[in-house]
Amino acid sequence: MTGVTDSARPSESYYHLHLVSDSTGETLISVGRAAAAQYDVKPIEHIYPLVRSHKQLDKVVQAIEEFPGIVLYTLTDPELRNRLKTYCREHGVPVLSVLAPVVQLFQAYLGGVPEPRVGGQHQLDGDYFRRIDAMNFTVMHDDGQHVDGLEAADVVLLGISRSSKTPTSIYLANRGIKTANIPLVPSLPVPSGLAELKRPLIVGLLASADRVVEIRRNRLLGLNAAQAADAYTDHQAVAEEIAFSRRLCARHGWPMIDVTRRSIEETAAAIIALLQERRRRLTENPNG
Repeated sequence: MTGVTDSARPSESYYHLHLVSDSTGETLISVGRAAAAQYDVKPIEHIYPLVRSHKQLDKVVQAIEEFPGIVLYTLTDPELRNRLKTYCREHGVPVLSVLAPVVQLFQAYLGGVPEPRVGGQHQLDGDYFRRIDAMNFTVMHDDGQHVDGLEAADVVLLGISRSSKTPTSIYLANRGIKTANIPLVPSLPVPSGLAELKRPLIVGLLASADRVVEIRRNRLLGLNAAQAADAYTDHQAVAEEIAFSRRLCARHGWPMIDVTRRSIEETAAAIIALLQERRRRLTENPNG
């Protein structure tokens, strides 16, 4: 990278971040946002997926010229890649291939020359269909539906209303993990046979009463149902719901995760770690 020109420097409140990919752009978005999160200045994102021709790259270059900033790319076509790098370097725009250092490390270790594959991580293989199967299962078993099929789940999430059960389930399903979720209501019994499940990992999700009340109030406002709050947003009632879920999980030895300050990704990562540890123990002691 060459020096950054004055036109490409950020303002005090924002900067432009260009993410150029010949595939879906998911890798770039994740890397770009992870890096941007380390700074208080927020980026204005310009995302360009499926850039596979010079005509498509023309529009990208035009946008970079209009809004100079940081350019990250994953382009396998050498002509497109070199053209983008040349333009950015000639105009003092910082540019980086996010995969190049990683691929170079792999090449140094494995030897040989890598074969460029556009969207190589998005293949219609067994893993892809496993994720589709998990997504279908999760949608069918959302919010306490079809509890008779819970034994087929990899994970069963328990929690009171607005404890991130559904978004966490969907995220896990996208990782190929069949996930069901069941709402916990103190006045209603949990599904019969839940404690007898052998295959799935059962995890309770909880959040602080303040956080749950805030989310529930916003939910009701979005539904124009603020007058129907009653115990649903009463702080004491919510605290009792949380205590009920704690007692239930403690009684059965089910792990609990506090999602109050966790993102969906962080919650899912904690669940995956629990699942991997459980599977490891079962492999070492299948009769335990």
